[in-house]
Amino acid sequence: MKPIIAALPLALLLAACGGAGPPNQNHAEAEAGQGEGIVTLTSQQITTADIEVVSPTIGGNGGAIELPATLESDPQSTRIVAATVPGRVVELRRNLGDSVKRGETLAVLESREAASLQAEVQRAAAGAELARTTLARDEALYAKGFRPLREVEISHAAAKQANVALRLAREQVAASGGRGGSYNRIVIAAPISGRVIVRKAVLGQHFAADAADTELFRIAQLDRLSVTLSLSPGDAGRVRPGMAMQITAPGRSQTARISFVSPALDAETRQVPAIAILDNRNGQWRAGEPVTASIQLAGSNDGTIRVPLTAVQTVQARTVVFVRTDSGFRAVPVTLGRQDGAMVVVTSGLTGRERIAATNSFTLKSALGAAEAGHED
Repeated sequence: MKPIIAALPLALLLAACGGAGPPNQNHAEAEAGQGEGIVTLTSQQITTADIEVVSPTIGGNGGAIELPATLESDPQSTRIVAATVPGRVVELRRNLGDSVKRGETLAVLESREAASLQAEVQRAAAGAELARTTLARDEALYAKGFRPLREVEISHAAAKQANVALRLAREQVAASGGRGGSYNRIVIAAPISGRVIVRKAVLGQHFAADAADTELFRIAQLDRLSVTLSLSPGDAGRVRPGMAMQITAPGRSQTARISFVSPALDAETRQVPAIAILDNRNGQWRAGEPVTASIQLAGSNDGTIRVPLTAVQTVQARTVVFVRTDSGFRAVPVTLGRQDGAMVVVTSGLTGRERIAATNSFTLKSALGAAEAGHED
């Protein structure tokens, strides 16, 4: 194979470079590497091209899937606190990053609707008190023979109805997202204990009845984080809940556990969403942080080397896989054996210790083809 200077296709290069700079300049930046079957890519360009890098399956070792992931707050331990009645923010008690306990005041809203809710509670409370007094009086008179039983039963039913009305009025206040304040104000309280990870509320902010976004705060318990990632359909078939996943970031590494592998593909990415749970009681990880996830797969004991079918390409009439290098990828000729489901046996060309491009390897093939065509011109 003659030396080839590999260049990224224009669309991929522009995406990796954020669209900055003219096409000629971007093209020159991509041609940084030279060698036989070499494609020079930065880590950012590999991520942008959505190229998944894995280890081949060898012998009893099932290999590993390595791909980018993102840490998020656990959806089961996250709450959005919103303004459910029109009004104006007149007081803020908590800021971004503050720790809160369940029931603590986050904000106070001033609202005409809140005044109506409070008035209804007061009316219902007064009605309940009058009904209780009437019932107590009628029961006392009945005991002395001055009231018929029928009137006592009517008073008892009226007291029960008044108590129901009071409970309903209080539940309407609770349904508004807070608890009763004074006059035309309603108190917004924390629904769970945790930390404020989002604060959209601004003092004096007004919420209309038809507002599209009424979020005030977002509270999360950060002692557990979710690791969200997307698997290819072939890899998803080999990943099971309970499997270990190694999470790495600069200066840190920790084991998480797969908790969910979706039975359906994402409609937009055509990948399989998966979630792992990461213990964060020591607080060393942050929600929203990008990390690298590595999943060790179980393998067989037949001693053969297997790679995903999606990793195999044909370049200049030779079958190759793209092996990860320090500067990008190198096209390595291989000899294939039998197909094993979504995997294919490699009888020669690999040792099994390499890391290879498992998905979107056709992008690397296109880069080599474009570079070869440029040399011929």
